[in-house]
Amino acid sequence: MSALSQRDPEIARIVEAERVRQVETLEMIASENYASAAVLEVTGSVFTNKYAEGYPGKRYYAGNQHSDDLETVAIERAKELFGADHANVQPTSGAEANMAAYFATVEPGATIMGLSLDQGGHLTHGSPVNFSGRLYNFVPYTVDRESEMLDMAAVRQLAIDSKPKLIVAGYTAYPRKIDFAAFAEVAKEVGALLMVDMSHIAGLVAAGEHMSPVPHANLVTSTTHKTLRGPRGGMILCRAELADAVDKAVFPGTQGGPHLHSIGGKAVAFGEALQPDFKRYARQIVENAAALAEALQAGGFRLVSGGTDNHLILADCNSVGISGLKAQNALQGAGIITNKNTIPYDTRSPFVGSGLRIGTPALTSRGMGPEEMRRVAGWILRVVKDPDGDGVREGVRQEVAEFAREFPVPGITDVQLAAV
Repeated sequence: MSALSQRDPEIARIVEAERVRQVETLEMIASENYASAAVLEVTGSVFTNKYAEGYPGKRYYAGNQHSDDLETVAIERAKELFGADHANVQPTSGAEANMAAYFATVEPGATIMGLSLDQGGHLTHGSPVNFSGRLYNFVPYTVDRESEMLDMAAVRQLAIDSKPKLIVAGYTAYPRKIDFAAFAEVAKEVGALLMVDMSHIAGLVAAGEHMSPVPHANLVTSTTHKTLRGPRGGMILCRAELADAVDKAVFPGTQGGPHLHSIGGKAVAFGEALQPDFKRYARQIVENAAALAEALQAGGFRLVSGGTDNHLILADCNSVGISGLKAQNALQGAGIITNKNTIPYDTRSPFVGSGLRIGTPALTSRGMGPEEMRRVAGWILRVVKDPDGDGVREGVRQEVAEFAREFPVPGITDVQLAAV
């Protein structure tokens, strides 16, 4: 019996229920993935116990010699993985990384350009309900109404008109590749800095499956989970001239003691991403997304921008006569986990949405390939075309659970389902 089961059986039961859910369902939320057993081990390690305000070699507490070693390894691996001058691995989330990046580069009230939230941007890219929209003057850019892709000529004209101090690229629901070189040209022309939030595509960038923003951007922020398969957390990469400003913006600017257990998990994940098999994994993510997109389109699902170049698909649920919320809930009942999302120029509220965001990173981590993606697409189509049919959902759920158990979840070694 585990220590948790003995000490707190109620929490142990909840943890076990979540383990079973992860084993028996198909995780297709584009921002979710599975950390390896090694990442989970260090994330739950004795480093949970240590306070380490400051940076390696300059801590405010004693007893940090091993903390310094741990963080230094994480920093050096991040720099090697992405070819960056400087890395700060202390942000505890992507949102905190973005906050620190803003604090390091622009003053409150400054004009910043970012993709509108309802068109694929992130909450921290200027939403009025977020600190970013409250502290800064965000001017949103949009995708082209017809192609549903970025129009760099329109982005350039908006930059000329609005004269931003900072331009933000990198998104949460954009299924196409991003031309960071073009963004850098626009930023240079108007005298702005370029910040790239590569949270979603960091793993693809690390493996060479997407253009790297590092040579083009002044600074790059990211989460360390998603396609990178690390622990939940964030990081900032930047050019040497911004290193001091970034470090000060993180500590003491936006947070105190770093989460060393998470930094250890980041170090392990960066090390894993430096291995040859990670390149194969990232390539498979993209191939799986393409196969899934093709199968969904063949079944009558319209996809925003007509397809995908990366790890995610944004499906237009209007094409099957339902909302994104209804599709999400029906699929969850069938054991397929996705999320509702707005689509460009959506007429529904973000709480309902007309879109469904679907990703392949987690299923790829379980060893699935294009053949499995086509099978999953068939289940998705069965459910969204009859979302109110209880028999349909239950039938698909049974098939999904049996299918899912054939593909072990990384980090979960015991796939024998315990009674909950």
